[in-house]
Amino acid sequence: MLSIDFFKKNKIIVEPGEWELKVYYTEDTPEEAFEKLRFFLGRPFKLEKLDTREFSERLEKFILESKEEKEFEETKEFQEKKTVDILSSDSEAPVVNFINRIIIRASRLGASDIHFDPGEKEGLVRLRLDGVLQEFEKFPMGVYPQVVSRIKVMSGLNVAEKLKPQDGRIRIKLGDKEFDIRVSVLPTIFGERVVLRLLDQDTKLLSLEELGLSHEDYKKVERFAKKPYGLILVTGPTGAGKSTTLYAMLLLIKKLFPHKNIITVEDPVEYQVPGIAQVQVNPKVGLTFATGLRSILRQDPDVILVGEIRDAETADISIHAALTGHLVLSTLHTNDAPTAITRLVDMGIEPFLIASCLEGVIAQRLVRKICKFCKEEYPASEEELSTLGISASEVKLYRGKGCENCLGTGYKGRTGIFEVLEVTEELKKIILKTSDANEIREVAKLQGFKTLKEDGISKVLKGITTVSEFIAVLERD
Repeated sequence: MLSIDFFKKNKIIVEPGEWELKVYYTEDTPEEAFEKLRFFLGRPFKLEKLDTREFSERLEKFILESKEEKEFEETKEFQEKKTVDILSSDSEAPVVNFINRIIIRASRLGASDIHFDPGEKEGLVRLRLDGVLQEFEKFPMGVYPQVVSRIKVMSGLNVAEKLKPQDGRIRIKLGDKEFDIRVSVLPTIFGERVVLRLLDQDTKLLSLEELGLSHEDYKKVERFAKKPYGLILVTGPTGAGKSTTLYAMLLLIKKLFPHKNIITVEDPVEYQVPGIAQVQVNPKVGLTFATGLRSILRQDPDVILVGEIRDAETADISIHAALTGHLVLSTLHTNDAPTAITRLVDMGIEPFLIASCLEGVIAQRLVRKICKFCKEEYPASEEELSTLGISASEVKLYRGKGCENCLGTGYKGRTGIFEVLEVTEELKKIILKTSDANEIREVAKLQGFKTLKEDGISKVLKGITTVSEFIAVLERD
């Protein structure tokens, strides 16, 4: 943020817009003022020259509006572990203002992560938007060490330590929103690489209806949530939205059965849910998923959420908890739903125990949605039809042309691709005989099971996502 004195001294005014800035100036505005403005704003702007009288009127209005805004508070407040209003501080230090601007812009764009990457000649800022890293801004390597030092001070890290990885956190406030920023610093050959994970404390948790489930799959998941006991698994790679689905199920259970005792053990606790007891894993003091789960069982729970089944011990305790009258929700890292059964067997769980307690498995991926502001229809090519497995000759598909609302990507927001395996009595008999995922899948298909690929194709044909996004997310499996 530039100070009011800068604008008064240089006879320059910036009128903000979401996608375009307008800069007013007079014949007395020095050329170096524009250069400084380009560095701080980090995006193009339009120039408009005004006469002295009109400029003075605009400047007075600009100053009055600026005084109503909040800015970063001083470093001391960060060190005192207070939640800091991110629109604060009259500091004119270029590095402070640079970092403030990046965080503000990233939060407004809905970025989940900010990457500061050192290079040989210049530093690079990248934002993860809708799951994809995008280049945002470059800056001179001469100021890179100052940028890293400022972030370390904000997150309470050791500024002098440059050879070891460090982790910290920053709590900030942007208007009426609060963010918990997880900071990771990693030494590389060109300098320390910094990644900021933005966690919006006010983020509204999605309901089951908002996840992107088909009607049939939604009904299956709803039945899972109504089970009095058993094991429900959500599978997929890191970043597939598994936690979001688990939280959506918890919210439904909490709504349907408000008197149930719900306890979770997570790493980390991503969202705080009122009325649910949430436990943070802490291996340093011996609090792992397994030890936490054992303690939870002595807390008279009805529903237990285990962040992830990582080892045989956690799997064994989860299975026995499900067998003794508890509804257990958890995640596994497998590519599809039937493979979850194979994975449990590989962990040493007996097939008869799996058949006795497993009620359902949800496999999922996240795909980017076509931007509704620049969505267009086009005839599908032969290659696209072949990819989708469609023989019809005239099929209309959709894509985003790219506009200011989606930063030219053609995508805005994400939705889920799902396959939901409901473990029926017939499937339980199959599980007792074999843990082969292909055999389990074939039997499930006879009972109406839809695969991830089938759900993906359906969303492409409905104009929710594109063929290229379908290929990028699903075909690589």
